[in-house]
Amino acid sequence: MPEHSRIALPQTLYGHLPDPLVEAFPHLVRLAETAGARIMDLYEKDIVVVLKEDESPVTPADEAAHRCLVDGLGRFVPDVPVISEEGSLPSPEERAAWSEYFLVDPLDGTKGFIARNGQFTVNIAFMAHHVPVAGIIHVPLQGVTYFGVHGGGAYRLDAAHGADGVAHPIHTCARVGASGPVVLQSNVDRTPRLDAFMGEAPHTRLRAGSSLKFCLLAEGQAQLFPCLHPTWEWDTAAGQAILEAAGGQVRGMEGEPFEYGKSTLLNGWFVASA
Repeated sequence: MPEHSRIALPQTLYGHLPDPLVEAFPHLVRLAETAGARIMDLYEKDIVVVLKEDESPVTPADEAAHRCLVDGLGRFVPDVPVISEEGSLPSPEERAAWSEYFLVDPLDGTKGFIARNGQFTVNIAFMAHHVPVAGIIHVPLQGVTYFGVHGGGAYRLDAAHGADGVAHPIHTCARVGASGPVVLQSNVDRTPRLDAFMGEAPHTRLRAGSSLKFCLLAEGQAQLFPCLHPTWEWDTAAGQAILEAAGGQVRGMEGEPFEYGKSTLLNGWFVASA
């Protein structure tokens, strides 16, 4: 990745960046985009799919993006450990002792990549005391990057702005009309748990894959995302950081704070909202 590849970050953001990210953050935004380019290099080629132990798919694109992110994070923020979906997982005892670390999903939405529906992302979250305080999500096929920092706001950077582009602020929109909120659902035909959760409440549905759902909430295109299926911490951390920076929240099913740093990294159900 070229050393000159920079973006124009809002000045207000710098007062809220964690110390390890003050110099590195613009590079990390571009790093997510570079990982996205590695994915797109393989997008139109024959896809080799391997099933992991949990029967989730992994492809050469996952692995290429993983290497890109781990190498880049080690270069720009060498003293902060990295947990990647495609890497080895340190023991719970080792992770519990970390005050700061990165939590990344090199290709979130592998099934969408395999189906070539375009709804897959690159996720980078910076964790402080097991709380996602900064997040970057790149959507390779759209050429769009979202990022946010607690207290510093959330932003969208479009590919059309070029290497020296300006990031534009985004905000959640909690206002709903007579048809009720826009509720996000995964790209599936049957949603019995979501149907039961919403009941007779008026609402409209919007399908989306991967962490893109958090981005749609953050920029005001939807108001609610009840996640009633298993996810992992690397699936949600970057999106939660961006959504909360944009004015939204993520809570457990009883309204409790959503926890990270768990021994298995497997999430419970949650509700993300504007």
